[in-house]
Amino acid sequence: MALKIAIVGRPNVGKSTLFNRLAGRKLAIVDDQPGVTRDRRFGTGRLGDLDLELIDTAGFEDVTDESLEARMRAQTELAVDEADVSFFVIDAREGVTPGDEIFADVLRRKGKPVLLLANKSESKASDSGVLDGYKLGLGEPIPISAEHGEGMADLYGAVVGLTLDLEEDADELSGDDKPVSIAIVGRPNAGKSTLVNRLIGEDRLLTGPEAGITRDAIPVDWTWEDRAIRLVDTAGLRRKAKVQANLEKLSTHDSIRAITFAEVVLLVMDATHPFETQDLQIADLVEREGRALVFVLAKWDLVEDPQTKLAELIDEAQRQLPQVKGAPIIALSAETGRGLDRLMPAVFKAHGDWSTKVKTRDLNDWLKMAVERHPPPAVGGRRVKPKYMAQTKARPPTFVLFASRADQLPDHYRRYLVNSIRESFDLPGVPIRLTVKSNKNPFAEGEEKSGTGLTRARPSEAKTGLAAKTRRAAADRAKEGAEGKPKLFGKAKPQGPKAKPGNPRGRAAKLIRPGVKPKRASRPSSSPKRPR
Repeated sequence: MALKIAIVGRPNVGKSTLFNRLAGRKLAIVDDQPGVTRDRRFGTGRLGDLDLELIDTAGFEDVTDESLEARMRAQTELAVDEADVSFFVIDAREGVTPGDEIFADVLRRKGKPVLLLANKSESKASDSGVLDGYKLGLGEPIPISAEHGEGMADLYGAVVGLTLDLEEDADELSGDDKPVSIAIVGRPNAGKSTLVNRLIGEDRLLTGPEAGITRDAIPVDWTWEDRAIRLVDTAGLRRKAKVQANLEKLSTHDSIRAITFAEVVLLVMDATHPFETQDLQIADLVEREGRALVFVLAKWDLVEDPQTKLAELIDEAQRQLPQVKGAPIIALSAETGRGLDRLMPAVFKAHGDWSTKVKTRDLNDWLKMAVERHPPPAVGGRRVKPKYMAQTKARPPTFVLFASRADQLPDHYRRYLVNSIRESFDLPGVPIRLTVKSNKNPFAEGEEKSGTGLTRARPSEAKTGLAAKTRRAAADRAKEGAEGKPKLFGKAKPQGPKAKPGNPRGRAAKLIRPGVKPKRASRPSSSPKRPR
């Protein structure tokens, strides 16, 4: 089924040009004069292997009266309502305007998916306008050039990545029909298959005391409180050095693939010896893949003094896995069913935190307080200055921070910001991505290459003032001295500790002095000549 796309934005930002580019032929009239397009124009097109239904719209005007512009705005809003995705086009050379901010608020109220496209990004002068698009709070701007066809690959990747989110959002609006994918992983013989059988209430999977019974990643569909769930039981993961057989290698690859495509991962550990090295490595893999994580302590009926043991394990988890600090730890027994009622509420709490979207205004208020509480360190005598922050995506929450000298921000301060986000917005155990970027001057690189940039004159290169007069007088004296002295064929060596190459002394000075003969020239020979 073709994806319906509405191309919207201010007048004269390149909407019709993009429409023609995606359609593959010139269907819409394009001109430099703004306001050429008035009615909605429909067409079909392709982006890579994606079939598209395109809607070209009139330029958005902030009017609500009975004028022509107001009726054009109503047509644009109808196109947004009936489309699956809106391409919000801005002019990267002009940056974000007040009209763009007003239209961004309208699109947010619609609740439909939006991709922000920064058109006319074929030159260096547009870089600042692309970065300026983050302030709209609609995610990461995609730089394109509809006229020259640049950036279409990035646009394709964004559309493909959005198709899954579109299905998830549509299913959530229709009653959460799409199952939540939960991968159950851990070391061999930790009790994964037994936990799945206990949850679904039947012996669906083989279980036993032998390790390594499960070989494939087996999906099991299940319903919990009218919510569709897909449980994926996986083979036990051992250390890489111990995996020798080809069959076990395939099972390990299948388990890792289940983690990659899951939304929530249950890390099942044997409560008698939890948080071993392999458990920590699996947890780190889950965090790097960006999945929500829930620790499960199975075989809890075998633990003596459970309250004290649980407090010790919580402290150990926070100490050894700070990157998932606050992840829920559920102690249960799949054999007896004890503690099983606390598992699924913790799973959906982690899933909700994993899908959190934070408002841009709240983020920047938090950033101001975080910097005041703990300012960034000075690197090379100059401080790194955080300026602006926005969330680009969820699942997992991904943020971008704009700061001066971003490449020199220390890792420990980056960790401080991530931990502060996790604590301030109540995101325990959620993997958080933080990218730091700097606002670069788009003209700096071109000026350095061409040499036409305005540079501040050095004090020694001043053309007026006392310094210039002194420099010219010294040059004149040097020139006069060079013309008045005879030219030497040999170079005199400086004598004494204070001698300088330009100030000859001793015999060399006498040779330079005109009309003076050296003593050796008039000295008689020490041995008289003998007659023959």
